[in-house]
Amino acid sequence: MYRLVWIGTPSDISAEVNDGRGPADYKISRGSLDKTIVEMKLASNSQLERNLTKQVEIYKAASDAKCGLKVILFFTAEEQVKVNRILKKLGIEGRPDIFLIDARSDNKPSGSKA
Repeated sequence: MYRLVWIGTPSDISAEVNDGRGPADYKISRGSLDKTIVEMKLASNSQLERNLTKQVEIYKAASDAKCGLKVILFFTAEEQVKVNRILKKLGIEGRPDIFLIDARSDNKPSGSKA
């Protein structure tokens, strides 16, 4: 579904790009001088903390990308607490390059009742 965000834009989106240090989830580019790495993680990932500290930087260097975005999906209140705790511990909460996606089903009205 993430690829749908880019329909109609001048950006090129490539999935599972491997520039030598492992596959990044997405590389978004507008030519060779404007590249962004997007790494998506599940909050349930047991290596989330380690990945948040190192993975995007490694992929940025391998792809010669200027920017890197970290996207974290959580599906429960417990996962949300875990993510917030990790972000606070790492001193990266509230940064503009980190996106949290609330995929919980227990905190939203149904579409038919909204």
